[in-house]
Amino acid sequence: QVQLVESGGGLVQTGGSMTLSCAASVSTFTFNTMGWYRQAPGEQRELVAVITSGGSTNYADSVKGRFTISRDNAKNTVYLHMNTLKPEDTAIYYCNAAVYRSGTYYPHWGQGTQVTVSS
Repeated sequence: QVQLVESGGGLVQTGGSMTLSCAASVSTFTFNTMGWYRQAPGEQRELVAVITSGGSTNYADSVKGRFTISRDNAKNTVYLHMNTLKPEDTAIYYCNAAVYRSGTYYPHWGQGTQVTVSS
């Protein structure tokens, strides 16, 4: 059974930086994509950033230029480096790892970590 464990959330001031980590219980090579989603109160969960097994990345427009996703395959860990944080970045951040097989999407989710940006 795949487990994803997030860490690194907390409280930060506007303009500050924070790094989230997501440690997988299996090799990151297992997954076609790994990424981060977030959900603010009263909002739908949205994609923040994703990285493929080949290293390609994609970001939400709202975080481009401020957030960077990376992965350390030796540590089975994916990171989200967040800079110039804004109050609107406040949300629960969820790690996602997905396998695509025969046209079917198999997602795995972490338990989420709270990020709060104070104004």
